Amino acid sequence: MPGGREKFAVVAGAGSGVGRAAAIRLLREGWSVALVGRREAPLRETANLAGAADTALIRPCDISDNAAVEKLAADVLAHFGKVNALVHAAGTNIPKRGWDALTAEDYRQVIDTNLNGAFYCVRAVLPAMRKQGHGTIVLIVSDAGIIANAKAGPAYVASKFAERGLAQSINAEERGNGVRCCAICPGDINTAILDKRPVPPPPDAREKMLQPEDVADCILLAINLPLRAVVEEIVVRPR
Repeated sequence: MPGGREKFAVVAGAGSGVGRAAAIRLLREGWSVALVGRREAPLRETANLAGAADTALIRPCDISDNAAVEKLAADVLAHFGKVNALVHAAGTNIPKRGWDALTAEDYRQVIDTNLNGAFYCVRAVLPAMRKQGHGTIVLIVSDAGIIANAKAGPAYVASKFAERGLAQSINAEERGNGVRCCAICPGDINTAILDKRPVPPPPDAREKMLQPEDVADCILLAINLPLRAVVEEIVVRPR
């Protein structure tokens, strides 16, 4: 990290997709990383892929549970002593997502993970970042959080518009405390969430999409910038 500081990160959603790609990059660049996700096995697979089976901190957690996230943060801070970066890459959607099919239960499920989970994770690490006088938060949003589209569905769109607002509010309120936030708004990414579409795209379509590693490059850019600078938002789409 700029300035020679020790490098400690938390990656939520580290068991697959963008979260996995970002965690692997951070681990390979010498960061100490807490890998967070619902299930332990995918987190351990991420650590193995990074060659960090013995060093990565594996912490299963349901980020839609505020009490669980608070316990997680206390555990990570007790282990690391500080958190330089938080990457929130956990996200979900449901197959029956249009206005004609969306249920209240499915709506709450999407909001709980995509929006409330982001809020809980940010809220849990902010006190430590304020105390140490610096910290970088990266929220993986979506270009559906900029302009709504029919394929995403109203629950996902609402969650991402609001998550983008969270990012802006962090910069508005916390920059004086040395905390910065980048909202990354990707277009279609070839991740497992595509399998939850009503009609999942075929392999040839997925090859033309962004790949998780492309978004991980954006995450590392936001994190590795000098502390005096902040990229507040990145919009990245397939060419």
